[in-house]
Amino acid sequence: MVEKYSDEDFESLLTKYDYKFKKGDVVQGVVCAYESDGAIVDIGSKSTAFVPYYEVSSDKNAKVEDILEKNTEYEFLITQDADENGKFTLSYKKVAIAHAWTELEKIKEADETIAAVITQIVKGGIIVDISGVQGFIPQGQLCARETVANVGDKIDVKIMTLDKSQNNLILSNKKVFETNLAENRKNVFSQIEVGQIVKGEVIRITDFGAFVSVGGVDCLLPLSQISWKWVEHPTDLLKVGQEINVEIIDVDYEKQRISLSLKNTEPDPWIKAEEELKEGIVKQGKITRIKPFGAFVEVLTGVEALLPQSAVSAYQNKCGKLLAVGDVIDTKIEKLNPKDKRIALSLPDDV
Repeated sequence: MVEKYSDEDFESLLTKYDYKFKKGDVVQGVVCAYESDGAIVDIGSKSTAFVPYYEVSSDKNAKVEDILEKNTEYEFLITQDADENGKFTLSYKKVAIAHAWTELEKIKEADETIAAVITQIVKGGIIVDISGVQGFIPQGQLCARETVANVGDKIDVKIMTLDKSQNNLILSNKKVFETNLAENRKNVFSQIEVGQIVKGEVIRITDFGAFVSVGGVDCLLPLSQISWKWVEHPTDLLKVGQEINVEIIDVDYEKQRISLSLKNTEPDPWIKAEEELKEGIVKQGKITRIKPFGAFVEVLTGVEALLPQSAVSAYQNKCGKLLAVGDVIDTKIEKLNPKDKRIALSLPDDV
């Protein structure tokens, strides 16, 4: 039996399915097809709607089909009323950004860390993208490692200032670093003890030594602890980014400081010196340093002994030339004190 409808019934049905969409509405829609400049979306109106490619994502390099999957339902904002063909213009990007701002507000309230993508490096800082929302990291809020970041890199940040109405988002990478550092310090200081051998990375070099990161904590490697050999400057043996094994030689829990030794991870050459060297023997060595009070001579690898200035002058007068760093000469072991790591030299009787 065919059901009959009155004119009033037909009008009621048409009204039921006649969606009163307008600009500014947020609607549900299913992606139907792709075009060269966007995507076709069914929003349940009498005709389909269109999302231009520039309203799909803030990323100019993103592909529409990678973001809007066919036959999948999404939320869209109507940005233009229906044209003469009844087709609405939509934006997926604006809805996504609105949701992103809501999430960012929650993240700020919880003081959580979030990942951002660097989109531009400008004078005074870095511009980043978080789910379509543009944010700014001032130079002063970047930790040292991030000052050499590149476009496309991901960077962890915390939110300092958020004002959706002004489209203002100020971020800090430094706060993430400081939070991690505090946590790392707590973990490291609860586990380390003097005498441990640990792995570290050289992060900074100074005239008096090097700073080595151990578990994220900056520790001091003094110049005197780099090698058993004389080291004029840390750069003679170390470079930034180098990974080394070091021994923990001192821990100051109150001041939160750790001192390291690189040379202690190698055999002590003074043990060999005590075994091989005797007072009175003649030993050939290389001059490593010349000071006003004498010359230092390496008599064994890593073992230096002092030839007094009086002996240096006597040698130069007899040989008729000045001694220089790198010269190899014969010396006599005058006094041997391995315990204090000191050796006094003199000239052999025949010099």
